[in-house]
Amino acid sequence: MEKNIQVIFHNCGLRSYIEVDLCAECPRQDDKGCCGYYSPVFYPTDLGYLYLNQPDLLEHIFSLEHLTVLDASVTVNNVIDGDSYRCKFHRKEGGCFLSQSSRESICRHFVCSGIGWWEEESIQDWRIFFDKLTDYEIEINNHWAELLKEQGLTLREPAQRERIFMELGKMYQEETSKAADFINSMPAKECRTLNRTLRFGSDWQL
Repeated sequence: MEKNIQVIFHNCGLRSYIEVDLCAECPRQDDKGCCGYYSPVFYPTDLGYLYLNQPDLLEHIFSLEHLTVLDASVTVNNVIDGDSYRCKFHRKEGGCFLSQSSRESICRHFVCSGIGWWEEESIQDWRIFFDKLTDYEIEINNHWAELLKEQGLTLREPAQRERIFMELGKMYQEETSKAADFINSMPAKECRTLNRTLRFGSDWQL
């Protein structure tokens, strides 16, 4: 089955994301698709953003059970669901209940291999953009984690979390006050249409 798929690139600086219209009709047909295989990890840039924009969600994340809390990150471990797993933010009806900008980087950038947009010659500018963005975000997260460590701060200590969130919020505001050149060089939004042959069930590559 041939289908035209819209891939929309959103340049929102550190919160950039890729939107795909096929996700609502995932060819896996198991009501969870890629969300059955991944546990989201929220890093310092995510925590700083959420503290400034969605503090209630930040509080909700740390209230969940079966978290893996490290010094500067928190993993929301998925739960067993049938013969695989399900992300705690995913619902059978409507998919992920987090907005695109609220998700961590893998969930904002991931597009399944069945679409393979990065192989298209005409979209190499966006591939380069998201490659650079990934490296940029990793560098910032590592740097901020070191700054927290120097202050003796760790998310493992619940009593320190509010101070950590405040520090990360300040860092986030400072970092995003001026966008990097590679971010400024791309449009805020661009839509590309790809034609793909759909396969269903486990034949569709994630």
